[in-house]
Amino acid sequence: MTIFGYQLKLVRRATLPSWKAAVFSVLAVLFGLVLFSVVFFQAHVDPITAYKEIFSYAFVNTYGLRLTISRFIFLALVTYAFIIPFRAGLWNIGMSGQLYVGALAAFGVAYAFGGRDSSTIQLPAGLVIPLMMIAAAAGGGLMGGIAGFLKGRWNVNEIVSTMMLNFIAFYLTSKMIKEGGVFMNPGGRGESFELPASIRAPTIMDVPTTIFLVLILVILLQFLFAKTSLGYKIRAFGNNPMAARYAGIDTGKLSVLVFVMGGAFAGLAAYHYFGAVPGVFKIPRNYGYFGDLAFYGIICGLISMGNPLAALPVAFFFGGLSIGGRFAQGKLHLGFGIDYALLGVLMITLVMFQFFYRYQMMWMKKEE
Repeated sequence: MTIFGYQLKLVRRATLPSWKAAVFSVLAVLFGLVLFSVVFFQAHVDPITAYKEIFSYAFVNTYGLRLTISRFIFLALVTYAFIIPFRAGLWNIGMSGQLYVGALAAFGVAYAFGGRDSSTIQLPAGLVIPLMMIAAAAGGGLMGGIAGFLKGRWNVNEIVSTMMLNFIAFYLTSKMIKEGGVFMNPGGRGESFELPASIRAPTIMDVPTTIFLVLILVILLQFLFAKTSLGYKIRAFGNNPMAARYAGIDTGKLSVLVFVMGGAFAGLAAYHYFGAVPGVFKIPRNYGYFGDLAFYGIICGLISMGNPLAALPVAFFFGGLSIGGRFAQGKLHLGFGIDYALLGVLMITLVMFQFFYRYQMMWMKKEE
């Protein structure tokens, strides 16, 4: 477009100040909320009333806020599981499978020291809980490592391999918890035995202590990417794989490493979700629900542009909306899935607004 000798052009940004990125994110959220108001109007519900119920329950109500924090911890961990391979230019789409294998490993520790019919554990909880967390991280890391090995050794597309590994994990979980399975619920239901209260994640003021794990990990990840040679290698591989190989970086080993680390975080998310969230404490067969929650880690990772620190407010915001949306769905008699729809619209608008992260529109004098 040319006006009075000036032409509107898109110019790629060299850098974007943090405050501008925050402004674009806020504008994207406001735009998404306004856009989604159409759905509330269609359901004959005042959008202001609906949003008041969603936000007040998720971020003000005492019980709702506790649920939001638990959901935030889970989303932060699966976001880290995506971010680490993503910074290496690789896509981890297998968090849900890694999560379930991590859960099986953690429950395996519980079973070994108590069994599915036992209400007590043979070792102190202070020992069993760390063992469960280590096992969960190892199980998730193993699943991630398989995809990393296939990528590094034979250049197998990691999106395809991680998705296929998800189905393998779901099948393995089904075999372990269904009738005749080692972890089957004593009542014969299609779920695992329930974790004894003594080895559930401890809480402080009703907040799971796994929140400290999230805070420690974000510090370590920030340090990894900013200050270590490994972080430099990961970033170099993500920016230009060919140049990284030319510089002597073993990209095969690096592929395995980032997927093992990502899978380990997904495994830790499993211990949190099945060992800390009120009302769960067992492995269900509802793969779709928990798989969908794990996939939110991809969106949070993309919106935060692979920055672990920026991922925290994003995960907290979407965690709260998922809790508040489900509450408003019941209270206001909205259609099933309204919470998913709201999150979907907001995620789309946030991703769309990332265009402004990378480009700016400028009026430039037209060259003769």
